[in-house]
Amino acid sequence: MINLEFKRFPIGQFEEPQQITDTQLEEYIKVIKNFPAKLKNLIENFSDEQFDTPYREKGWTVRQLVNHLADSHANSLFRFKLALTEENPVIKPYQEAQWAELQDSASISIKPAMRMLKGIHQRWYCLLKSLTNKQFERTFHHPEQNRNYDLRICLALYVWHCNHHFAHIENLKIEKGW
Repeated sequence: MINLEFKRFPIGQFEEPQQITDTQLEEYIKVIKNFPAKLKNLIENFSDEQFDTPYREKGWTVRQLVNHLADSHANSLFRFKLALTEENPVIKPYQEAQWAELQDSASISIKPAMRMLKGIHQRWYCLLKSLTNKQFERTFHHPEQNRNYDLRICLALYVWHCNHHFAHIENLKIEKGW
């Protein structure tokens, strides 16, 4: 049986890179561009029963994961925009676990979340492609963690986030033989 830590962090926990090269930055931007289509391909034939299956014991269902991705990535896009238009703005944290329990995350079709992800990622990709190296140095302040994040690190975190939740669903699909 696969251990709980692997099920929680199938690609490992996020490790903040010490330096992000321009080449790595381009790779990260490609992940943002391609993620919605990659996710759609993974889940396009899932039934409601499969969407309501948790990826691990006491974990979120696939439906909640997809809705969480839409919520989280919308927040990230807004954080990028805040950092680009304000001087080190303080961002608003949110209770992601509680958001996942709300009815729009727990029970409705994933179609609205997938449409959101597609639109969010299209806009995010366009924004990212337009940024200069200097703009990637812009920051926002996370009050719960009491630290500033520059946009390069934030992008690296969200690429990890895409791959992290994709692996949750992919591993469940393999485990269940779907």
